[in-house]
Amino acid sequence: MRCEELAEVVAASVDGDDSDDWRVRRHLSTCLRCQAELARYRKLVRALRGLRSEVFDPGPGLVADVLASLEEAGERHLLRSLLSGHKVAYVGGLAVATAGAAGALVIATRSRGRRVPLAG
Repeated sequence: MRCEELAEVVAASVDGDDSDDWRVRRHLSTCLRCQAELARYRKLVRALRGLRSEVFDPGPGLVADVLASLEEAGERHLLRSLLSGHKVAYVGGLAVATAGAAGALVIATRSRGRRVPLAG
């Protein structure tokens, strides 16, 4: 049995469904990595079960603070998207203007029938 195959079996064994598969028991008896993974998984399950009995009491004003934070984050996102949208428009306009100037230069040189010497 490989370690990857054992991952599915680990969840079942922690939930109380101990597998009678001798290959699983043999692999766990020899593989330190899988033993550690099983121990971590069991620890996590114990911690999650412990959370079932805990009660979270939000303090006064917590809901208002969360809503204010969400509104502030939304405003920042809106501002960023507006700014980045304008950048795209500026770059697009510059590209159109450059293409237009290049096109005008080509038309002007063809209509005169001679070449315009370029710098360089």
